[in-house]
Amino acid sequence: MASHFTPAFVLPLLIITLAAMSNGVIIHANARSLLEFTLPELPKLEIPELPTVELPKPELPELPIPELPSFPNLPSFPQISKPKLQDIPKPSTHSTINP
Repeated sequence: MASHFTPAFVLPLLIITLAAMSNGVIIHANARSLLEFTLPELPKLEIPELPTVELPKPELPELPIPELPSFPNLPSFPQISKPKLQDIPKPSTHSTINP
């Protein structure tokens, strides 16, 4: 027979949840108080000027352009003649069956 084991933290958690639900106190945020909220004035901070650092421009060496090998001569293939298809007779539009 299988045994059913409930962890020990479930019962206190259930009691706390039910107590919070049955308290009846609902916390509302009033929109008026949110709109009338102002931030305090902060003094503007002065940022010290940083010295500019000039770095030398790197010089890249010039690379020689490699010569590409030429394509080899391809063997010439003989021309293949196209086969001629036989003419297909067109079907006649007249019916050969007499009604």
